Amino acid sequence: MSIMHYIGAAFVLILITAVGIYSGRNVKTAHDFNAGGRRAGAGIVMGSIIGTLVGGASTIGTAQLAFSYGFSAWWFTLGSGLGCLALATCFSRPIYESGISTMPQIFATEYGQNASTIATLLTSLGSFLSIVSQILSGVALMTSVSGVEPFVSTIAIVALMLAYVVFGGVWGAGYVGVAKTILLYVSVGICGLVAFNMEGGLAAFRAALPASRYFNLFARGFAVDLGAGLSLLVGVLTTQSYIQALISARTLKVSRAGVLTSALLIPFIGIAGIFVGMYMKLHYPDISSASALPLFTMRYLHPLFGGFVLATLLVGVVGTGSGVALGLSSMICGDIYKIYINKNATDERSLIMSRGVIVTILVCAGLVSGGNMGSMILSWSFLSMGLRGAVAFGPLCAAIFFKGRISGEFAIAAMVAGPLFVLLGKFFLPSSIDPLFPGVAANIIVLLLARRSVLY
Repeated sequence: MSIMHYIGAAFVLILITAVGIYSGRNVKTAHDFNAGGRRAGAGIVMGSIIGTLVGGASTIGTAQLAFSYGFSAWWFTLGSGLGCLALATCFSRPIYESGISTMPQIFATEYGQNASTIATLLTSLGSFLSIVSQILSGVALMTSVSGVEPFVSTIAIVALMLAYVVFGGVWGAGYVGVAKTILLYVSVGICGLVAFNMEGGLAAFRAALPASRYFNLFARGFAVDLGAGLSLLVGVLTTQSYIQALISARTLKVSRAGVLTSALLIPFIGIAGIFVGMYMKLHYPDISSASALPLFTMRYLHPLFGGFVLATLLVGVVGTGSGVALGLSSMICGDIYKIYINKNATDERSLIMSRGVIVTILVCAGLVSGGNMGSMILSWSFLSMGLRGAVAFGPLCAAIFFKGRISGEFAIAAMVAGPLFVLLGKFFLPSSIDPLFPGVAANIIVLLLARRSVLY
């Protein structure tokens, strides 16, 4: 990186850090921190969702997978958009009008406190994996374009995540999410257009690459890619961060508008990353696939704007990791700390605890990311979403649409069976079958066996 790269990068990082700190002015209580005090507009809702969903997997990870499989890489952002669409059209009203602040609270009301606690613990595992994958993405980005050591990169990324969300909570995720959304769509969108035009358009790409592989949504296998899309769909519906954004709005109408806008915008950023990945496959077939987008930025953009783009990609990684950490903190504080540890915690104490849990989560994720987890970035992101969905999708649907039909014991059994079968499928099923299928199937089958059947 040249001095111009660093100047462009510094501008973005200073801007994002300042917005994150400024957002803290809106936080007076723990409710403000975790749910925005139900004062957020559609832009803040959209910023919170896109700021958390569109990160390293949607940009660096999508270009990485497109390098090898073309449009099969679209499933992360396409599935995210479908998940947001389902959240807005089918789930927004019952969740918003329930008055809850965390997803496990729905389970506590319907199935009892034990079910709520188990849901918190099991979905937290998937969320934690998502944070680790984002840190790994950020380390790959920083080390591929500079001489910074992985350990220093990890510290820098964790510090940025803390600045992003620990001051402002939902407001921080929302305000910075709006800024990040604008920066990301401008940056990655321009990269996609540059790659598209330099190659000579769609016809040139189709002529240079085998269409059966690079222009096929199911290039990795029908079951694998369909499972990837399904994992995003159920993952979005069962992740605290997105539910938290939904309930932060001042009205249901505003909430739906923010979620629907997210559903429309998210798929487009994936297309830009795909064309960059395919362009780099044609012209630099021997590079590491994870470096496709960062190296494209370094080679083909003006250094000042290139630094701007690289920092924006880093902010994308940071925003997703910190947004998921915020959701985790809300569940741990609301459904474990205030239930089992300090039932009479003051609002001030709860706010301190929320911020402290975020710091702990991010530091632990930074320590775990020091290991080499390998594989594609998107592979870990798909697994993370799938685990969350396998725990909570069936019980959430039953709690919302079939109230009083499922006992707490069966709900708990479904929450345990789902992720267990995902992990068993990950290790024992052939690679042509996504482990999400047996996980979600087990989750739903257990519920159908309940004494008070959903079919009654």
